[in-house]
Amino acid sequence: MSMIRVLWATTLAALLAACASAPYAQRIGERQAAYAAAAGAPVRQFRFFTLYSWEPLSDSQLAVYTRPNEAWLLDVGGGCQDLAFVNSIGLTSNLNQVMVGFDKVLTGRRSFPCTITQIRPVDVKSLKAAQRQQRLIKSAPRSTDKQPTAQ
Repeated sequence: MSMIRVLWATTLAALLAACASAPYAQRIGERQAAYAAAAGAPVRQFRFFTLYSWEPLSDSQLAVYTRPNEAWLLDVGGGCQDLAFVNSIGLTSNLNQVMVGFDKVLTGRRSFPCTITQIRPVDVKSLKAAQRQQRLIKSAPRSTDKQPTAQ
Protein backbone atom coordinates (compact mmCIF):
# COMPACT_ATOMS: atom_id res chain seq x y z
CA MET A 1 0.00 0.00 0.00
CA SER A 2 2.79 2.48 0.82
CA MET A 3 4.45 1.83 -2.56
CA ILE A 4 1.25 2.91 -4.31
CA ARG A 5 1.17 6.09 -2.22
CA VAL A 6 4.78 6.85 -3.11
CA LEU A 7 4.07 6.33 -6.83
CA TRP A 8 0.93 8.46 -6.59
CA ALA A 9 2.79 11.25 -4.79
CA THR A 10 5.65 11.14 -7.29
CA THR A 11 3.25 11.29 -10.23
CA LEU A 12 1.35 14.16 -8.68
CA ALA A 13 4.56 16.07 -7.98
CA ALA A 14 5.72 15.57 -11.58
CA LEU A 15 2.40 16.83 -12.94
CA LEU A 16 2.46 19.89 -10.69
CA ALA A 17 6.03 20.68 -11.70
CA ALA A 18 5.13 20.40 -15.39
CA CYS A 19 2.16 22.73 -14.92
CA ALA A 20 4.24 25.24 -12.97
CA SER A 21 7.04 25.28 -15.54
CA ALA A 22 4.74 25.93 -18.52
CA PRO A 23 4.29 29.69 -17.79
CA TYR A 24 8.03 30.00 -17.11
CA ALA A 25 8.89 28.34 -20.44
CA GLN A 26 6.40 30.57 -22.23
CA ARG A 27 7.88 33.70 -20.62
CA ILE A 28 11.42 32.66 -21.54
CA GLY A 29 10.31 31.94 -25.10
CA GLU A 30 8.75 35.40 -25.33
CA ARG A 31 11.92 37.00 -23.94
CA GLN A 32 14.10 35.11 -26.45
CA ALA A 33 11.87 36.23 -29.32
CA ALA A 34 11.89 39.86 -28.11
CA TYR A 35 15.68 39.94 -27.85
CA ALA A 36 16.11 38.22 -31.22
CA ALA A 37 13.81 40.78 -32.86
CA ALA A 38 15.69 43.69 -31.26
CA ALA A 39 19.16 42.30 -32.02
CA GLY A 40 21.17 43.60 -34.95
CA ALA A 41 23.69 41.93 -37.20
CA PRO A 42 26.55 40.02 -35.55
CA VAL A 43 29.65 42.00 -34.62
CA ARG A 44 33.15 40.81 -33.82
CA GLN A 45 33.58 42.65 -30.50
CA PHE A 46 32.26 45.30 -28.12
CA ARG A 47 33.77 47.65 -25.56
CA PHE A 48 33.41 46.44 -22.00
CA PHE A 49 34.17 48.37 -18.83
CA THR A 50 31.51 47.20 -16.37
CA LEU A 51 28.71 44.69 -16.28
CA TYR A 52 25.56 46.69 -15.52
CA SER A 53 23.19 43.68 -15.57
CA TRP A 54 22.48 40.45 -17.40
CA GLU A 55 19.59 38.15 -18.24
CA PRO A 56 19.85 34.45 -19.06
CA LEU A 57 17.71 33.40 -22.03
CA SER A 58 18.83 29.76 -22.29
CA ASP A 59 21.91 27.66 -21.56
CA SER A 60 23.40 28.94 -24.81
CA GLN A 61 22.25 32.58 -24.87
CA LEU A 62 22.21 35.59 -22.57
CA ALA A 63 21.75 39.33 -22.73
CA VAL A 64 24.46 41.48 -21.18
CA TYR A 65 23.92 45.15 -20.34
CA THR A 66 27.04 47.28 -20.21
CA ARG A 67 24.98 50.43 -19.55
CA PRO A 68 21.27 50.94 -18.87
CA ASN A 69 20.64 51.58 -22.58
CA GLU A 70 23.39 49.41 -24.11
CA ALA A 71 22.94 45.66 -24.39
CA TRP A 72 24.49 42.75 -26.25
CA LEU A 73 22.99 39.39 -27.11
CA LEU A 74 25.64 36.72 -26.56
CA ASP A 75 25.54 33.18 -27.89
CA VAL A 76 27.86 30.86 -25.98
CA GLY A 77 29.30 27.42 -26.61
CA GLY A 78 28.91 24.40 -24.38
CA GLY A 79 29.66 24.46 -20.71
CA CYS A 80 27.03 26.96 -19.54
CA GLN A 81 24.82 24.43 -17.83
CA ASP A 82 22.00 25.85 -15.75
CA LEU A 83 22.79 29.43 -16.77
CA ALA A 84 19.27 30.44 -15.66
CA PHE A 85 20.10 29.43 -12.08
CA VAL A 86 23.50 31.10 -11.70
CA ASN A 87 23.60 34.02 -9.25
CA SER A 88 26.32 35.97 -11.01
CA ILE A 89 28.47 35.90 -14.11
CA GLY A 90 31.70 37.45 -15.30
CA LEU A 91 33.13 38.25 -18.71
CA THR A 92 36.72 37.99 -19.78
CA SER A 93 38.08 40.84 -21.88
CA ASN A 94 41.34 42.04 -23.35
CA LEU A 95 42.06 45.78 -23.33
CA ASN A 96 38.38 46.46 -22.54
CA GLN A 97 37.22 44.51 -25.60
CA VAL A 98 35.08 41.36 -25.53
CA MET A 99 35.69 39.33 -28.70
CA VAL A 100 33.93 36.41 -30.39
CA GLY A 101 35.82 33.12 -30.12
CA PHE A 102 38.35 34.51 -27.69
CA ASP A 103 36.50 35.74 -24.61
CA LYS A 104 34.31 33.76 -22.26
CA VAL A 105 31.36 33.96 -19.87
CA LEU A 106 32.34 32.84 -16.37
CA THR A 107 29.55 31.26 -14.34
CA GLY A 108 31.18 30.04 -11.16
CA ARG A 109 33.92 27.96 -9.62
CA ARG A 110 32.58 24.54 -10.53
CA SER A 111 31.69 25.08 -14.17
CA PHE A 112 33.90 25.63 -17.17
CA PRO A 113 34.02 29.02 -18.90
CA CYS A 114 31.65 29.33 -21.87
CA THR A 115 33.22 30.62 -25.08
CA ILE A 116 31.32 33.46 -26.76
CA THR A 117 30.39 32.30 -30.27
CA GLN A 118 28.33 35.29 -31.42
CA ILE A 119 27.74 38.90 -30.33
CA ARG A 120 24.81 40.99 -31.55
CA PRO A 121 23.97 44.54 -30.42
CA VAL A 122 20.49 44.96 -28.97
CA ASP A 123 18.35 47.98 -29.80
CA VAL A 124 17.23 48.58 -26.22
CA LYS A 125 14.64 51.21 -27.18
CA SER A 126 12.80 48.82 -29.50
CA LEU A 127 13.12 46.02 -26.92
CA LYS A 128 11.49 48.21 -24.25
CA ALA A 129 8.77 49.29 -26.71
CA ALA A 130 7.99 45.64 -27.44
CA GLN A 131 7.86 44.92 -23.70
CA ARG A 132 5.43 47.82 -23.15
CA GLN A 133 3.28 46.50 -26.01
CA GLN A 134 3.18 43.04 -24.44
CA ARG A 135 2.01 44.52 -21.13
CA LEU A 136 -0.96 46.35 -22.64
CA ILE A 137 -4.25 44.93 -21.55
CA LYS A 138 -6.87 44.55 -24.23
CA SER A 139 -10.14 45.74 -22.83
CA ALA A 140 -13.63 45.89 -24.22
CA PRO A 141 -16.76 47.28 -22.65
CA ARG A 142 -19.18 44.80 -21.22
CA SER A 143 -22.40 44.16 -22.99
CA THR A 144 -25.33 46.07 -21.47
CA ASP A 145 -27.78 43.33 -22.38
CA LYS A 146 -29.08 41.74 -19.24
CA GLN A 147 -29.11 37.99 -19.27
CA PRO A 148 -32.01 36.30 -17.53
CA THR A 149 -30.94 34.47 -14.45
CA ALA A 150 -32.05 30.96 -13.67
CA GLN A 151 -33.87 30.58 -10.40
